[in-house]
Amino acid sequence: MIEHSVKVSSGQLAYWFIVSQGRLFLTADGTVPFTELAALPLQLADAMICKLGEYQQQPCYLVVYDDRPANEADWHSARALLEQGEALFQLAARATQVALFLQTHRFCGQCGSAMRLVNWELATLCHKCGHRCYPRIAPCVLVAVVKADKILLARSTRHKAGFFSVLAGFVESAETLEQAAVREVKEEVGIDITNLRYVGSQPWPFPHSLMTGFVADYAGGEIQCQPEEIAEAYWCPLHDLPETPGLQTLSGRLIALAQATQQQNA
Repeated sequence: MIEHSVKVSSGQLAYWFIVSQGRLFLTADGTVPFTELAALPLQLADAMICKLGEYQQQPCYLVVYDDRPANEADWHSARALLEQGEALFQLAARATQVALFLQTHRFCGQCGSAMRLVNWELATLCHKCGHRCYPRIAPCVLVAVVKADKILLARSTRHKAGFFSVLAGFVESAETLEQAAVREVKEEVGIDITNLRYVGSQPWPFPHSLMTGFVADYAGGEIQCQPEEIAEAYWCPLHDLPETPGLQTLSGRLIALAQATQQQNA
């Protein structure tokens, strides 16, 4: 359970996830600071502190840093922690998402009055109109489409040339994850899918997504890329992949699972 507005005792050793404008403060060697609050090289006396959980049996705290960072080189995307293990990355994801919630819900979106934090849970409440808000999570589907010994890979218009991944898209209102997977594949590349299998999920703090991963079989259609979203897409042999996401990401694990399944069936 995330606790906000906590007081930390003097001398308490902990991991400190300090967040400013969606970025994390890391030490010179690229790690989350583990020290006392007073030893951190920032002025944090009035900062909001939240208890996030534990890492390696040590407490972890979020510190919401509202001042503009003096040294930009000290502040990093949560992606920098992907290589350091899933547990640490999930804490970084939690920290950046909670910080975003606290920083963007200071005023009521319904009447414009100041919001106050609820004492017993992570929520903000407008005492004028009663509007209550919780941290936003945007569900997103990832779909690895397989056709015999090939996988459908696509390059987003936002990605560099040569880098490919599985298809992805946000879940729309009143839509199931399965419906979103079918719709996104059809919209982005014109392909029909069947035999949809859920694989797993991963928090993705860019800025507040929850990725859900599926593998599906090709059912029909020809590739027709949606111009605004997909720069190129093709059926790629599973034994000859281009540059794709690493295994630290859910999309990378979906591709690896498709490879392993194809090898077992060969």
